[in-house]
Amino acid sequence: MELDGLRRPDWAPGQLLAFSGLDGPTDFEHGLVARTAPGAPGLELLLPGRGRVDFAASARGPFTVASDWLTAAPPAGPVRLAWLDAHHVLLEGEGLTAQVGDGLAVRQQGQRLLVGSAAAFAPNLLQADLDQALAARQDWLRRQPLPATRSAAAHRAAAKALAQMKGQVCTPAGQIAHRWSTPDRWPHRAVWLWDSAFHAIGWRHLDAPLARDLLLAVFDAQRDDGFVPHMIGPDRSSAITQPPVLGLAAALVHQVAPERGWLREIYPCLAAYVDWDLRHRDSNGDGLVEWQIEGNPHCRSGESGMDNSPRFDTATQLDAVDFNAFLAHECEVLAAFARQLGRAAEARRWHERHTDLCQRINARLWDDEAGLYVDYDVDRDEPSPVRASAGFLPLLCGAPSPAQARRLAAHLENADTFGAPVPLPSVALDDVAHYAPDMWRGPMWVNVNWMVAMGLARYGLSEAAAKLRQATCTAIEDGVARFGTCFEYYDARAERAPSELPRKGRCDPANSPYHGVIHDYGWTATLYLDLVADATA
Repeated sequence: MELDGLRRPDWAPGQLLAFSGLDGPTDFEHGLVARTAPGAPGLELLLPGRGRVDFAASARGPFTVASDWLTAAPPAGPVRLAWLDAHHVLLEGEGLTAQVGDGLAVRQQGQRLLVGSAAAFAPNLLQADLDQALAARQDWLRRQPLPATRSAAAHRAAAKALAQMKGQVCTPAGQIAHRWSTPDRWPHRAVWLWDSAFHAIGWRHLDAPLARDLLLAVFDAQRDDGFVPHMIGPDRSSAITQPPVLGLAAALVHQVAPERGWLREIYPCLAAYVDWDLRHRDSNGDGLVEWQIEGNPHCRSGESGMDNSPRFDTATQLDAVDFNAFLAHECEVLAAFARQLGRAAEARRWHERHTDLCQRINARLWDDEAGLYVDYDVDRDEPSPVRASAGFLPLLCGAPSPAQARRLAAHLENADTFGAPVPLPSVALDDVAHYAPDMWRGPMWVNVNWMVAMGLARYGLSEAAAKLRQATCTAIEDGVARFGTCFEYYDARAERAPSELPRKGRCDPANSPYHGVIHDYGWTATLYLDLVADATA
């Protein structure tokens, strides 16, 4: 990869920097994490304490920023920095100043500045060889191929995605026995279930053993009864689960790099995980499953991954389109895995479960008038009025008939429903009672587009799939070109910059990182690489 692809003429705030597990041990508790600062060029220090490093007031770029190094050539002279290890960053340049709080330490001499974690601070590293450190941090990036495309925008976005992906990799810690990745090194930090699946899908093109590890790491916290938590830290786990897409990711990883031993290892974990969902998330015994509902009005269903979707505003139990589609697809994957492992009886059982779920999805969740799948409100005994992007996900598991699939695809060209300037909106454009530019209440999400495109391709709707993939790539490329980052979600109506979109009730990132779109978001980068790889295959 040419590192020039990361160069920008202007300063781009919000880009995360930390030490990568690809280069050595990371430290969840005391590791140093920063981001490019808002306002004047510099670093905002985030973990293990808060602080700021300012560059010279005259710094104007151009700036080249990766996940663990930065270079600039402002009029006042060059600025360079590199992470030396998990705990230290070494900077060199004129006019560097630092202010740090508890948890951080600083040592400065001349044009050199060392910032580190107070718990592991080594002042002698102020004399480290910065040229050598920069070369070491850049080595992995230089060896990565850029997509086979003539588009400068694609090269720039791929370079950013690769740099970002490197920074998300962490080494084993506590109960996490495998290498793992996180949606973002701040504020999420830990392992998240469906994020890890989408990360592995992108990594399979670059490093299949790492992709396998990312999936196994999720199972490091699996309970004996099969439950898998949606969030896993070194010393804690959550009490809810998340969308079952680990089998989907495992199948794609195995497709490009088959390894029978790994398949034997992961198959029983996947099987127990799907069995747990089927046993514990069907409250009324009708054969369809429902997400757990929470009391938080801004996150009614964190378990669904679509936290604040208006689908959950009634706080009632829903036979959920997406949940059942995911589970049906997992059963289909498990049937294929069981056949490969010579477990014929288990393969038949998973096949029967896949068929049964697909039939129930069609019987209960298809809205023929809308030409879309919708949730069914179990408590109220009626279909949900919310038309959401989740309604396309049965394409993934093969539930729709060819005619139903064509009706779903037609929505992508319908400017009244889902044919948005930046498709797919998470809520139909004309569903004004439920639409908002807030997270899952309207914006476009890359992972949903990726899955819907995969479903369209399953039905031979290759033109519709290609258009959706290209629209998704264009949104990511435009975001990288304008803001230097891969965002968590994008405005489907193309009316607001991603950084202006609210998150769970408000847009206020200066006071809360959870109330602003996340920068350098994991699956946006990994799935971008997969989309580009698919387009150039």
